[in-house]
Formats: sequence, structure tokens, C-alpha cells
Amino acid sequence: MSIFRRGKKGTWYIRFTAPSGERIYETTRTVDKLAAQEYHDKRKAELWREQKLGEAPVQSWNDAVVRWLNEGKHLSSYNERVRMLKWLDPYLRGLILPKITRDLVDRIMGVKLAEGVSNATVNRHVQVIRAVLRKAEREWGWLSKAPVLRILPEPKERVRWLTKAEAHRLLSELPDHLADMARFSLATGLRESNVTGLRWNQVDMDRRCAWVHANEAKSGKAIAVPLNAEALEVLRYQQGKHPNRVFTYCGKPINKAGGKAWTKALKRAGIQDFRWHDLRHTFASWHVQAGTPLPVIQELGGWSSPAMVQRYAHLSSEYVAQHANSVALGADKVQLESRVT
Repeated sequence: MSIFRRGKKGTWYIRFTAPSGERIYETTRTVDKLAAQEYHDKRKAELWREQKLGEAPVQSWNDAVVRWLNEGKHLSSYNERVRMLKWLDPYLRGLILPKITRDLVDRIMGVKLAEGVSNATVNRHVQVIRAVLRKAEREWGWLSKAPVLRILPEPKERVRWLTKAEAHRLLSELPDHLADMARFSLATGLRESNVTGLRWNQVDMDRRCAWVHANEAKSGKAIAVPLNAEALEVLRYQQGKHPNRVFTYCGKPINKAGGKAWTKALKRAGIQDFRWHDLRHTFASWHVQAGTPLPVIQELGGWSSPAMVQRYAHLSSEYVAQHANSVALGADKVQLESRVT
């Protein structure tokens, strides 16, 4: 039988032999018999055209997602990609790639905006769709032309940082495991994922350094992390808690730092509009105010370009002022000649 199901109310399956001799056995993902029959007839026709007429197979969104994720398993953004793709799945599941148009993506964007999220969050989801479709077009040959997708306007990234007094208030309100990670973030400038994912084989206490591998860094380049006295103190306190991971809670590795406990601590500390990532901004801001040169800050924080740290330069007029006299002539060295007209 070409279509069948297991149980009286189960999902329908198809089973037949393709013109190439390949045995096809697939789920139709439906409990409706007519829809299952339609799926069966469509698949059979597609395979006949591929074998007899030499047509290229039409790939689905699901096929593209599986391949895209497999090719990106080594990336630090893998889990974030999976999370966004899960949200997109109900809207794109089962569609063949040519059916994913700009109009369809615009409608999906509208649904996401209705959840009350920011333009930036919507854009991250659109960029995932665009990345998959571009791979399908430019590398896999599955799509003749990927649609040009609209990106919503985003405000320029603000630089939000804490004063030393605010930081002390926040640390005193955080649970111990979060306070340790926050203190380490302020001492090193590392991103949240690099702190939560830090392993003991990335730390050398004797040489007072740690490192982030290239595949774990957002810039794609390895980061050397010098450890100051405060960072070393935090690490010594974590020793012996877990054989592999540095930061844990009740013996288990921590995968996310900025959750409900973080939000409640901010409220108790009287701090508004502050994200976990802003600890990184605070690290850079404190360094600028202490007179650390911008190229050094770039190396310390693993920023990919000077432009990324230039946004902090305005926080220290002293840093700029110390170079202002570099081009001064000096009144005691130059004599002005009077002109007689």
C-alpha cells in the first residue's frame, strides 16, 4: 500500500519505489488522508521528473536547515541559531525554498514584532533566514535566486556602564554564583558565553592568563585573556567545584547568566536599563577612564576592529588631553618676530 498509518489516528506515511529503484519511506506529517495522498502523488511526480527529465530536486526549508546547522556545528553561535530556528519552524516548516518570499518573511516579522520585541531581535531572525537561503543559492545550488529581505532600522548601540559604586551595589545583591561571574566579567571584559562556557583547560593560574579559542570568539579570532588579581581570586574560589567547567551552580554548569535572578538583583540595587552584556561596556569604560590606550583595550577585550573601541573614547577627556600638548611649540623656544609695516 502506497500510504498507510500506524494506529487509527496516527500520522500517515508513504512507501513506494522511485524510478531510480530507490525505496522511498517518509512521513507526511499529517493525520489527514487526503493531504497524505496529495503528498504521496507530489513526491512521486517529483522523483519521476528528476529521473526521466533530469530536473534538479526541489529542496525544502527543513532540508536546508539541517544542512546549514550541520555545517555550523563548530560555531559559538550554534545554540543561538537553533533557538531562532525553532521559533521560525511553524511558519516555514515543509515549504520548498522557492516559496519563501520577501512577502512571507515580512509577515513573519510582523508576528515577531507583535510579541513586543525590538527591531534588533526581529532582524536577527531575518538574518538567519537570509543566511540559509544564501547558502542554498550560492554554495549548494538549491535555489536559483534568494530573495532580498528587508531589515528594520535599529538605533545606534548605546554604551551603558556602571560606576564603581553601582557595581558594588549590584554585586552585593546578586546570588553568589552570579556575583562571581559578574566580578570575573568586569575584570576580563569577556562576553557572557565565554564566561559561562569557560573550561579549566583554558586557564593557566601560574602564568596568570586564560584564553578563548577562535571558534568560541565572536570575532573568529583567538583571545588571550590576562588575569588580574581580582580575576585570579574568583578563579581560586571556583577550584574543585567541577572537573571541567569553571562556573557552576549546585554542581552543574551554567549556560545562561542574565535571567530572573539577575533582573531581581538589578531592581534591588536600583539599577535600570542594564544588561549582562553591559558588564563588557563597563570593563572598557573603566579602562578608558584609567588611561588605558584604545589599542590595548582592543586587545584585552578581543574586539575585532579599532572602531569597536572608539565608541568609548569620549568617556575620558584626560586620555585625549594628555596628547594635546604633543604639537605645542612652547613659548620659551620660539621667538616671534615683530613686523614693521
